Amino acid sequence: MTEASAPAIALKGVTKRFPGVVANDAITLEFHPGEVHALLGENGAGKSTLIGLLAGMQQPDAGSIELFGTPARIASPRDALDRGIGTVFQHVLLVPSLTVIENLMLGGRWWRPLGREAALRRFDELSKMLGVQIDPDAPVGRLELGQQQQVEIIRALWRDAKVLILDEPTSMLTPQGVEDLGRVMRRLAQSGVAVIFITHKLREAYAFGDRISVLRLGKLVGQLPPERLRIMSEAAVTNEVIRLMFGQLRGHSEEAETLVGRGRHGPTRAVDRSGPPRLELVEVSTHADAGECALKGLTLSLWPGEVLGVAGVDGNGQKHLAEVLAGQRPVASGRILIDGEDVTHEGVPERRERGLSYVTDERLGEGTVGVMSVATNLVLKEVGRPPLWRNGVTLWDRIHERAREQVARHDIRTPSERTPVGRLSGGNIQKVLLARELGEAARIAVFNKPTYGLDLQNTSLARQRIRESAERGMATLVISTELDELLEVADRIGVMFQGRLVGVVENADEVEESVGRMMTGAAA
Repeated sequence: MTEASAPAIALKGVTKRFPGVVANDAITLEFHPGEVHALLGENGAGKSTLIGLLAGMQQPDAGSIELFGTPARIASPRDALDRGIGTVFQHVLLVPSLTVIENLMLGGRWWRPLGREAALRRFDELSKMLGVQIDPDAPVGRLELGQQQQVEIIRALWRDAKVLILDEPTSMLTPQGVEDLGRVMRRLAQSGVAVIFITHKLREAYAFGDRISVLRLGKLVGQLPPERLRIMSEAAVTNEVIRLMFGQLRGHSEEAETLVGRGRHGPTRAVDRSGPPRLELVEVSTHADAGECALKGLTLSLWPGEVLGVAGVDGNGQKHLAEVLAGQRPVASGRILIDGEDVTHEGVPERRERGLSYVTDERLGEGTVGVMSVATNLVLKEVGRPPLWRNGVTLWDRIHERAREQVARHDIRTPSERTPVGRLSGGNIQKVLLARELGEAARIAVFNKPTYGLDLQNTSLARQRIRESAERGMATLVISTELDELLEVADRIGVMFQGRLVGVVENADEVEESVGRMMTGAAA
């Protein structure tokens, strides 16, 4: 790290407005070569807009941007790359059917012939710099998610990038993968690259960051420079960042726990497993299309009042598990039992009648219909049934009255129950889903990534709803790529790897290491 060097990027009073909101409000901020600069903030704090400005996808309405001391207008993503700014977005953007080296050769100037040998030399150079080992001829779709992310970083550095932006890079990695990424970031900083590390996990910001900045409601509210970080303990950094993000800690203890990543370990209540399970899967297998991971003889049991967490790197069959339980995907072999009765060949309506609810990870499109109102989305799975329909006639007054009650009860922030649900924030769309799926008739709840993409407050609220449902006796299965989340809410944690449930452990202190090993395919 070279503190005395000129900043690679300097934002000076940068403001970006959208209709009804100031996303970035007069932000003045510097990113230095040789530093890992951790940027923290809730959803809506302005991090994504800042990325868009630096990546050339948007232009500031006021203020200026300097690159290595020279004023610059970053006109487009191509211009950002030409100026040495590489960005690795939260979702992998590689072409899964192409090999690693083919992906890296994409996007060159059209008049230049593709030079495989030169590309392989560049790939070898960057791989050695980063300390990673990847087969350049492996199809990207067959790589683990952590390896795909390493390829994304290599691609971002392909043209001698001097600035690397990493947007929530650890959200789907194993604990070991997070450590590997930390080593990669340190190597990059040592080579003189300015690394912008955007995260919502304070523990990672403290572990990997040389400098920490905090955004709140579009403003830069504070910064911990290297000279302060070096003399502060983790506890002191935690308290300072929480103060910046939430003001006084009072009233935000759960959000603070989420930020720090220190949820409780182990159940707060005893789960009675002496009786029959409410939900059972017995040797369940599925068929998969190209690029999918099928279930392979998966067996699990879930009891009333229990939260069973399912961990694993994304793409190891979790989507198939969720859809099989919801009744959306057929079973190739095996059985599914609810209260001892075989429901293997029953569909979504029949399983819903038996009290099984499903909260999908695709809130818009699968979970809700964006152009339809909040009120309509709240009754989507009851269409045609009394008391909201009578003899085929829709009783809109009753539907809207009940919707207003649910909006108030679940604190759904919407101008009206008649507002199209697609206009709401992700957190409020999730509240609509939870209000619909966790009604009094629900006896089994299946959650697929229940807090993915939510800010800290809505993450905390969703986890609270999961705990409350279990306390009412609901059997709850939570599929998540966030291990911290499962450590907070689950009584037991199972791990999926290549379509199999490779182990189940009781949630307790020091369980992370065994879960992490199983996530990589190693024995528990």
